[in-house]
Amino acid sequence: MAILISRSRNFNHFLLSTRFRFLSRLNQTSSKTFSHHAKTSSFTTAAGGGFTKPTATFSGESAAVFRVERFQSNKTGEQLNTLYYEEDNHHQIIDENQVMDFPGGQLPITPQMKFIAESSEKRLPCYRVLDDDGYPIPGSIFEEVSKELAVKMYSSMVTLQVMDTIFYEAQRQGRLSFYLTTAGEEGINIASAAALSVDDFVLPQYREVGVILWRGFPLKDIANQLFGNKFDYGKGRQMPCHHGSNELNYLTISSPIATQIPQAAGVAYSLKMDKKEACAITYLGDGSTSEGDFHAALNFAAVLDAPVVFICRNNGWAISTPVNEQFRSDGVASKGQAYGIRSIRVDGNDVLATHSAIRAAREMAIKEQKPILVEAMTYRVAHHSTSDDSTKYRPVEEIEHWKTAKSPISRFRKWIQRNGWWNDENESELRGDTRKQVLQVMQAAEKVEKPPLTDLFTDVYDKVPLNLQEQHKFIRDAVKKSPREYPSDVPI
Repeated sequence: MAILISRSRNFNHFLLSTRFRFLSRLNQTSSKTFSHHAKTSSFTTAAGGGFTKPTATFSGESAAVFRVERFQSNKTGEQLNTLYYEEDNHHQIIDENQVMDFPGGQLPITPQMKFIAESSEKRLPCYRVLDDDGYPIPGSIFEEVSKELAVKMYSSMVTLQVMDTIFYEAQRQGRLSFYLTTAGEEGINIASAAALSVDDFVLPQYREVGVILWRGFPLKDIANQLFGNKFDYGKGRQMPCHHGSNELNYLTISSPIATQIPQAAGVAYSLKMDKKEACAITYLGDGSTSEGDFHAALNFAAVLDAPVVFICRNNGWAISTPVNEQFRSDGVASKGQAYGIRSIRVDGNDVLATHSAIRAAREMAIKEQKPILVEAMTYRVAHHSTSDDSTKYRPVEEIEHWKTAKSPISRFRKWIQRNGWWNDENESELRGDTRKQVLQVMQAAEKVEKPPLTDLFTDVYDKVPLNLQEQHKFIRDAVKKSPREYPSDVPI
């Protein structure tokens, strides 16, 4: 039964001191959640000097009187004999009899009928370190990056850019059947890859070739997969741009949208069961959030406390569908809180911010054994793929603006040049050498024969069933009968 309390000075003093002790207790609990990675990582401010905690804010972690986490509501109820509310400068006390006890935990009740707003008045902020001209934003906090790491990240982004240009042109020349680039999203590829360990399992979408390159996948193997020759690990069974490597813990790409997201939750749960010091990382586009797999994956990961980092590349377009027609929510990061997942929005074209956010997300996922959602804001400068013409649904001026003024490569180059780590001579040498390497591996891969016809019928059954044996014989006989109608570089 609610009791209205008069404003006696003594009682108010008791009430406020009790309330402050409660808030302090919650804040102490909240601060423990944030501080773990500060002990293992070195962060710096734009003004210089060490700093122990990044101010990149993860949604769902702001100070609040009642902070809801999985299985935490019961503990909160046990800690409090009464719940306090403030209304119109008067204190209203609701005792235990006015708390509804559900299987998911105790819920405070209210006599007011109030619906939750469809969206917050303020949008979630975007964590950023470098401005568009490559200058650190005053007061920005980020993980320190050595000269060696910074130069490697920049060189990898340039390699990715040069490689994409050459293979895209090869497709236009009819030498490849299909290709898609990472243009405009090189920063997310390389910065996130640099923040991970090779022990972490990567479940990519299809625009993350930079991640597998960073892990040491050779350019020649990229070319072999694109041409589907006999050296392709997938034996020519996949379409181009569907790389994979068991050795590098990079699961082979699947064409269907969003299938990798719930798989990542499962991989992460297996790592948790095996007590591995690693996590699962999965990449997805903004369009993938409209798939049921996305929502099922986030719920599974949250309920199972799976150490997985979901990285959404919000590049503005799901092929021809703009984000304002994709969802009504405040982007993607806001969806995490609904599932009980800590989330952050980061400038995906800012290499330092992305690297710091993914590094922190990975450490939280492993140390605390919980999922993290990262929304990386970027822009897809290129067409969706070689099967698309994006000028049909967006203005060329918009594309050019992001290609020049907002390029993650240009921004990061300005920063490393100001540090004295890069110059025009380094740039010219890198681009020239990379172009030669890519052309060499492409020309070599193009000349290698395709996998034998037999490979179409293997690697599924321990013993090939009779119906497949009959199909194999049928197609082999057909090729022998009319050899000119079939490719000559496919052994039968």
